[in-house]
Amino acid sequence: MPLFGEAQVLSHGHTVATLLLAMVAMSVTAISFGRMASVYPSSGSVYTYISRELNSHVGFVVGWAMFLEYLFQPVQNALYAVLAIQRMAPRIPFAILAAAIVGLITVMTVQGIRFTARTNEVLLGFMFLVTSVFLVEAFRYIVLHHRLAGLISMQPIYNPATFNVRALAAGTSLAALVFIGFDGVSVLAEEVKNPRRNVLLASVLVVLFTGLFSGLQVYLAQRVWPDYTTLQNPETAFMDVARVASGPWLFTAYGIMLLISSIACGLAGHVGASRILYSMGRDDVLPKKIFGYLSPRKSNPTYAIWFVGILAYIAVITIPWEHAAEVVTFGALLAFMGVNFAALSHFWISAESPAKRHFFVDAFLPGFGIAFCFVLLISLQTWTKYAGVAWLIIGILYGAYKTRGFTLRPKLIDFTES
Repeated sequence: MPLFGEAQVLSHGHTVATLLLAMVAMSVTAISFGRMASVYPSSGSVYTYISRELNSHVGFVVGWAMFLEYLFQPVQNALYAVLAIQRMAPRIPFAILAAAIVGLITVMTVQGIRFTARTNEVLLGFMFLVTSVFLVEAFRYIVLHHRLAGLISMQPIYNPATFNVRALAAGTSLAALVFIGFDGVSVLAEEVKNPRRNVLLASVLVVLFTGLFSGLQVYLAQRVWPDYTTLQNPETAFMDVARVASGPWLFTAYGIMLLISSIACGLAGHVGASRILYSMGRDDVLPKKIFGYLSPRKSNPTYAIWFVGILAYIAVITIPWEHAAEVVTFGALLAFMGVNFAALSHFWISAESPAKRHFFVDAFLPGFGIAFCFVLLISLQTWTKYAGVAWLIIGILYGAYKTRGFTLRPKLIDFTES
């Protein structure tokens, strides 16, 4: 839902098509994740797959890119929470809202407050209720205004009047953000029966369900509001669609839902980013005195938490939301390319590859995943690519410094801390 408006503008009204294309790319990557989880069931990390299959220095650089993804997750969520509040209370200055949201998330993280499983279930139930109401109301609105024939249209998938390949690629790059997180299934490789089959199957099913269900919501939203050029607030456009479909009460319900979910995800992202900073400080990847500090009273990496909070506030008031979202996508796409390459190396190129190889599964699918993710990566907006490449250069230079010109094995980044 947060991506709807921006993807509409970037793709020139082809958001459903961008979701389906991103689903294809992520499905292929999910297959690589599932297969690599069967090889390294205890690691469950793309970072580990790359470090073991390719090279520890390459793994460090990809881990550095993933680190950027983790740093910008709380930024993206805090920024969206501010945007959601501003739509409901437009008179409050943006900077004050940003300070309140980022401050709240930071203080909650310092205090060690965690959302319990019950809280997440309640939140999920509320989101399910609001989304179900939207689906019904959008269906009713379309039938009332366009009759039953209005429910069936190719326009959200292909509109010849506005179709543009570059625009579609740019929108697909942003839509890929919807699928980030499916790789979490691989962490459970040691916990399930028959992980060789079930982790792969679960990863692919998560991607397919996400793509098809998101596609359904966006399809109905596009039929309710087909003209993307009239979206005045692209970041929160789904709230406007909900108001057209059912009135101000659903607009407010979506605002509350997006606010709560953004704060919850922002808190989780803040915890994850600060814990990774702490692990990097503890292991002397980053300055130990600052990032390796653990509060004796709260057992929390206090300095790292406040560092993420300060960084998040600066980013929230200076970077547009779509840029923050694309930075997260940049790190994820680079990691996805890495896991596809690791699968290609292990199952097709390596001397330790299985004696009986299958070209389609072992070579074509991961190769296709690499190519597709690369196309999405270079289709990101220019600002995002410059920022991502600059971050990679910093990581390469820092890695060279820490390993004395790549002559020593780099210190690993412990992503399990997140």
